[in-house]
Amino acid sequence: MTDLAIDIQNLSKTYAGGKRALDDVSLSIPRGAIYGLLGPNGAGKSTMINILAGLVNKTGGTARIWGFDIDANPRNAKNSIGIVNQEILFDPFFTPLETLENQAGYYGVPKAERRSMELLRAVHLEDKADAYSRTLSGGMKRRLMVAKAMVHSPPILVLDEPTAGVDIELRQQLWFYVRSLNDRGVTIVLTTHYLEEAEELCDRIAIINHGKLIADKPTRELVNMAQEKVVEVTVDRDVTELPTHDRFEKVEKSGERSLKVTYLKNRATAGEVLSLIQSQGLAIVDVSTHDPDLEDVFLTLTRAAA
Repeated sequence: MTDLAIDIQNLSKTYAGGKRALDDVSLSIPRGAIYGLLGPNGAGKSTMINILAGLVNKTGGTARIWGFDIDANPRNAKNSIGIVNQEILFDPFFTPLETLENQAGYYGVPKAERRSMELLRAVHLEDKADAYSRTLSGGMKRRLMVAKAMVHSPPILVLDEPTAGVDIELRQQLWFYVRSLNDRGVTIVLTTHYLEEAEELCDRIAIINHGKLIADKPTRELVNMAQEKVVEVTVDRDVTELPTHDRFEKVEKSGERSLKVTYLKNRATAGEVLSLIQSQGLAIVDVSTHDPDLEDVFLTLTRAAA
């Protein structure tokens, strides 16, 4: 028995007309992880997810879901994964309860084993169980999509931009539920454009750009790849001339008495930067720093791979 939830090796997809959406991508997603899959629009993330869902045929390579090859054992592979797509897909004339009951029926879940009301409670839609789905708000529809993906109790849940258009409170509720699923052993694969979410939630993150895998590292290790740091200082008088030094990458005024100094952490420390500013006759009265985050790494890597 493999310890991988999803094992992708040399996966490729070329569409008619020659567009290469995936180019020899290999990923190993461990069981029990919250795994981030990031990339610009059109990078190939949705193509990969649709291949796993059985909606798109790959051109080359292999993919296994919970140990089942998607070609040799498609039924077992599909039963092992629940996918929440970017698009909201369900019949607007069914109620949320009917939507979940029908979906469970498609997966062959016996009526006695269905958890429709339990799932609606989990995503805070119990009071909407008998309302027409078309009357739900955008956030409620997103949460219904999550419940729909979980009707067959899959060990893997893929969330493709699940919080797009969802307000902050509903987003927090959704992440609380996702974390509770992960605590119960469900492997979560997440794509999102909210990089702060990925940084907070994910154990490991892969970045895809132009169909190629350009990074696959533990989240902390990935964030630590960023070299640029910023220190912002307030000085004791109006700044008429910007301080200069070869250890400063960039210096700019942010106010009459405020400076933002960008430096590389492999060339200087914050303390050294402050000393260099003071050595040029400026007395510092206040200091704040900006540490690099996942957004900095993401932009650096995707620009380099463009």
